[in-house]
Amino acid sequence: MIRSVILGSGSALPKRCVSNDELAQTVDTSDEWIRERTGITQRYIAGEGETTGTLATAAAQAAMADAGVTIEQIDLIVLATATPDNTFPATATQVQSALGGSGFAAFDVAAVCSGFLYAMGTADSMIRSGMAKRAIVIGAETFSRILDWEDRTTCVLFGDGAGALVLEAQEVAEDGPGVLATRLHAEGEHCEMLYVDGGPSTTGEVGKLRMKGREVFRHAVTNLSSVLGEVLDEAGYVPADIDWVVPHQANQRILDATAKKLGLPKEKLVVTVAQHANTSAASVPLAYDVARKDGRIKKGDLIALEAMGGGFTWGASLLRA
Repeated sequence: MIRSVILGSGSALPKRCVSNDELAQTVDTSDEWIRERTGITQRYIAGEGETTGTLATAAAQAAMADAGVTIEQIDLIVLATATPDNTFPATATQVQSALGGSGFAAFDVAAVCSGFLYAMGTADSMIRSGMAKRAIVIGAETFSRILDWEDRTTCVLFGDGAGALVLEAQEVAEDGPGVLATRLHAEGEHCEMLYVDGGPSTTGEVGKLRMKGREVFRHAVTNLSSVLGEVLDEAGYVPADIDWVVPHQANQRILDATAKKLGLPKEKLVVTVAQHANTSAASVPLAYDVARKDGRIKKGDLIALEAMGGGFTWGASLLRA
């Protein structure tokens, strides 16, 4: 059978790292308050000359180097972001140009924190259908530019960054590597719980992020545990079979509650929220790259990816490394 197999991973972070103590100098908050409620200790904030596009390009370059491929061997780029460089063209096309590519499909996917799962599901479908042979799938965000820095309940939660995977079509055995199952969902009726209060066709301005934290938490735990169950059922596995869960790094409490609901030990979670905060669509590939580079994720491991974001959107993917 033809599957999308991960050849390599890469990530990129802005130069500036902002600790909770530094943030507390300008925001009415404290290191203790942030740690207790979120598990976050620091985040990276994009500076002058750093954009979603530049971070995405750096992550893609790192992933291609890790995979041992060149841009001439790529025929698809799917970039997940809620903070594109421009309204149009798609930031993916700018990344394509920066990498030296031309002619093949490159487009953005907007599903906020679930964006990388949506992007990977799209790329996987195109690979399995024969429309592409090798794809770069990227999650990249500069959420710092849509935050209300006077709202301490939201601005302390987010950071900037990018992560990328290179996928390749390979003919494998049933127990071989690759993406095994993906499930994606959305419930637009809950959009007012997590949204940005602006846009080109409404206010004509970018707007700022708004969130009802308690409601998001409740839906996140329920939806994430449910969709993980779906991909496990489809692929014929149970939670105990999972070697690693690479979750969206929203906040430590959501990660712990989701693991508990699934009966998974915390030791099986890849957690980077303390170092990166919530980087939205970038958080899953960022965390995956960290765990693969430090040796936790090994060839043959069964990996579950999951995320939920504004929309609401949510999804999960099960893969064999």
